[in-house]
Amino acid sequence: MKQGSKFVPRWFEGELPERSFRSLFKWGDSGAYKHPNRRLYAYMRDTFGLIDDDFRHPLDLGLNDVPEQLPGRLSQTTLETMINIVGEENVDQSTYHRLRCGYGAGMLDVMRLREGIIENLPDLVVYPRTKEEVVQVIQHCSSAHIPLMVRGGGSTVTRGYEAPQGGIVLDMARHMKRVLDLNETDQTITVEAGMFGPALELIINQAPSTLGAQRPYTLGHFPQSFEYSSVGGWIVTRGAGQNSTYYGKIEDLVLGQEYATPHGLFCTPAFPRAAIGPDMNQIMMGGEGTLGVLVNATLKLSRFQPENTRYFAFVFRTWEDGVAAMREIMQGEFGKPSVFRLSDAEETDAGLKLYGVEGTPAETLVNAMGYQPMQRCLMLGTVDGDRAATRLVKSKIKRICGRYRALNLSGFHVAQMWEHSRFRDPYLRDDMQDFGILTDTLECAVRWSQVELVHQQVRAFVKSRPRTICTCHISHAYPQGCNLYFIFIAKIDSINEYLDLQYGILEAIQQSGAAISHHHGIGKQTGPWFAEQQGIISMGLLHAIKDYLDPEGILNPGGTLGLDMSNEQRNKRWGYRE
Repeated sequence: MKQGSKFVPRWFEGELPERSFRSLFKWGDSGAYKHPNRRLYAYMRDTFGLIDDDFRHPLDLGLNDVPEQLPGRLSQTTLETMINIVGEENVDQSTYHRLRCGYGAGMLDVMRLREGIIENLPDLVVYPRTKEEVVQVIQHCSSAHIPLMVRGGGSTVTRGYEAPQGGIVLDMARHMKRVLDLNETDQTITVEAGMFGPALELIINQAPSTLGAQRPYTLGHFPQSFEYSSVGGWIVTRGAGQNSTYYGKIEDLVLGQEYATPHGLFCTPAFPRAAIGPDMNQIMMGGEGTLGVLVNATLKLSRFQPENTRYFAFVFRTWEDGVAAMREIMQGEFGKPSVFRLSDAEETDAGLKLYGVEGTPAETLVNAMGYQPMQRCLMLGTVDGDRAATRLVKSKIKRICGRYRALNLSGFHVAQMWEHSRFRDPYLRDDMQDFGILTDTLECAVRWSQVELVHQQVRAFVKSRPRTICTCHISHAYPQGCNLYFIFIAKIDSINEYLDLQYGILEAIQQSGAAISHHHGIGKQTGPWFAEQQGIISMGLLHAIKDYLDPEGILNPGGTLGLDMSNEQRNKRWGYRE
């Protein structure tokens, strides 16, 4: 049945009730929306065998209020202690804020909130003002055997700070978001862990006026969650930004850290390189709140030179050609691109719709030159840094892509269109999920020699499920390998159905030999696969570090990093509904 091109689904838009479930799960700014364009909507509708009438009546929008008060389990002594430490105004027992600080931004979080499912909540939210207060809270929790979680921006997609044992959650973002030091000689900045990405970037971009600096700077760290994630969250999950191919992942940008532990404050040595035994910075990064509470970090800066940014975009005839060109660029030793992305065939076709390329002269040219739908693959990116260096790198990229018969689309501003919408695309998720179409992601790390096998095996599993979209892109590249970022979109009616798909993809990634995560982290969701991948000796070492730094086991317990997992977690059944 041919659908009318003028039909517009009943996308939700409007003010959200202040304490509603939807205000908790809606992505981003409460008043901001981005709806699927006509071509993307038609693609989704037809893929899932739906008709326009299916988009007239959305599912439960989650506009009902969160219950006013659910009782906590902490003693009056603990409540009074927290008030004495941080002040009464910085202690919150309300169900709404406990839920806000106990759930993240993953699809399982969204599904549960839509259904009004409240579980695994902390008993209390505490907003510390200083690192000394963090130490006092930890020491009380350790002596009283109270679980302690940490929240930054709230963008975790791995059930990172869910509280199956209850306890206290420290929300670092209310107060602990100050710049502590700028050192232009070393080109570093020290900031507190609760600092959000946009706030930090604005301060250092305008450093001459905000910090009295000699020049403007950038961190170069722009994850998809940039607008709603914190420095602490980036570090404890070993996150990556979309410009990381040039600037580095967060573990490349951290010079030193300070953690609060039951033993007190602990600083890692802040040297660019040193031969002083195992690297404490690398040991602590990725701890996800299980080894200590990150209170501040010293980060490496780069010069802010946006006037030198150059954009490029190419279409390859096949995924294999695009991967080969990408590897050659990364191994060419002439410099590196900044943003560097290659979409597989299915993602390329969806992307041409999403970014408004389909139906334009650019697509006309692509078709005329014989680059076939569901075969062609789009590469796009930017080059940052010194003016002469960016000119060289872009010219080398152009030359290599030409050898692989790629069509140069740089003049059609495809990369600029992607950049313009890169932080807006997640808003599409809520619209589609209002009609039972779920979008989620899982990503992994591979060597170049593994790319084809992992790509094939994961796609084969997802495609074994009828009417399921599976796209993939490379968005972080190195001379020795890259990441593979899988996006799966499906019409799903229940939490169990969703988990069957998600857990099956994790199995496929594990069995293909890829690292189970490149930058999302592990949390409690991925713990079982992490533990299997690490093996007995590595997990034994992690347990030993944990036992020393957190002898009472109070820091983010309940399965984070595969530690102290429940039987449900070990059996890969955590989250299923009876």
